[in-house]
Amino acid sequence: MPKRVCLIVNPVAGGGKAGRVAPAVERALRGYGLSVRRADTRDLDHARALGRGAAMGGETVVALSGDGLLGALADALRDLDGAVLGVLPGGRGNDLARVLGIPDDPVAACAVIAHGVPRPIDLGLVSGTEPGAAERAFVGIASVGFDSDANRIANEAPARLGALVYAYGALRALISWRPARFEIELDSSGERHAFQAYTVGAANSRAYGGGMRAAPDAMLDDGLLDVLALESVSKLAFVTKILPKVFSGAHVREPGVRMYRAREVTIDANRPFVVYADGDPIGELPVRIRAERGAVAMLVPADLPAGGALTPLSRPLEPPEAAGAPAADPAGPRTPGIAG
Repeated sequence: MPKRVCLIVNPVAGGGKAGRVAPAVERALRGYGLSVRRADTRDLDHARALGRGAAMGGETVVALSGDGLLGALADALRDLDGAVLGVLPGGRGNDLARVLGIPDDPVAACAVIAHGVPRPIDLGLVSGTEPGAAERAFVGIASVGFDSDANRIANEAPARLGALVYAYGALRALISWRPARFEIELDSSGERHAFQAYTVGAANSRAYGGGMRAAPDAMLDDGLLDVLALESVSKLAFVTKILPKVFSGAHVREPGVRMYRAREVTIDANRPFVVYADGDPIGELPVRIRAERGAVAMLVPADLPAGGALTPLSRPLEPPEAAGAPAADPAGPRTPGIAG
């Protein structure tokens, strides 16, 4: 059990939800015998500084916010030996908490902070394509194209929409969307693909956007990214065949949805796009995105079933020559267990 906790709160996350529940969360954590120091964030850079300072001071860093803050804190902690990050859902989507089997009630989730176990979790790292470019980390899915417009609209939408904000953003973005031509290069084999598409994404985790299982086969501890591309279809087909199925992950069986697996991918397009990850802008095309295996330790439920909460958390690591191959059918066999 951690003894000293730095509770980092984004008070405006979830339309102010995080700020409202923070006092109850503090009481719950202290009720487990923990020493709690609360720090509210001003912005993501401030959050990184708070998290790094807390970890270097021997505190367990606990985030009460959405996935954007988690990505920023993971970025700050990933090179610190012994740093541990706890997750309390306080945003609108809370996709990482859902994948890790953490309760959606932040007060109930305090039990995971008190009695959970640290597990090494992968991160995705985004950078420019020039040598030596600085990298920024994310926990969930980095995507570009149609998702760029949808994320921007969602971030500007009223808080009262809650998790529906992501579907709202997608439908609003669809009105003015025109397909772009994307090019991707997968590592190891140097495999290249080019296509007219709505979206290209690199998934470290399987879910984003408030429960959309965009990459249902992605795992958090395999050292790989699941790369997805949604090729151009009619807007009617997008609304009737793609968008409704993304919450179950069944969209990956639709024609025109491509899935690959790689340790690294470069993405470019024929017009400028901002790359979004964990709901926040993280870079501009062209970008290189890679997986860093076991980059940060996160507290997860001690009784997390072998394989995780939704589907197996881990699968055997593919040999390097297979890393660029198309991903297996999500309905195919799985090997449960947590990677060592």
